[in-house]
Amino acid sequence: MPAQRPTGREFDDPGFREYVTARSGSLLRTAYLLTGNRADAEDLVQAALAKTYLAWDRIEDRSALDGYVRRAMVNTHISWWRRRRVEEYPTDEIPDQAVADHSGTSDLADSLRRAVDRLPQRMRAAVVLRYFEDMTEAEVADALGVSLGTVKSTVSRAVAKLRIDAELQAR
Repeated sequence: MPAQRPTGREFDDPGFREYVTARSGSLLRTAYLLTGNRADAEDLVQAALAKTYLAWDRIEDRSALDGYVRRAMVNTHISWWRRRRVEEYPTDEIPDQAVADHSGTSDLADSLRRAVDRLPQRMRAAVVLRYFEDMTEAEVADALGVSLGTVKSTVSRAVAKLRIDAELQAR
């Protein structure tokens, strides 16, 4: 009978704990750029780390952990986005809107974040990974599970959209 991963408090790998402690800030920033919302970003990081935790024993190359977790974040975010998209229905009543916390951010950074948020999902993920996470095009292709050519064309179209974004042109 194969050994099963311990559950609950039985598993306490110091390597996993160290990884989470060292990288959670960076992972949260990436998740925030993907989701545009801190609460969703925290949920996304937690979900990706839970998937990483379940696969911890199978990940032999510890230097590839960031790529594994980022891929889990992108896949999870896309899955959530698809699920949420089906659950949204038009209504005559407009719900209350949350007010963004602008403390500590510049107007330009805020405008850029909004412009990136307006990009379609795949474009946003490619731009975030390429420019905010400073990944190579090949790394982005691997993280998104697409070809290098798809990354190049997607990023090119995304940058073109950002260049003509009215809010950014007003800056």
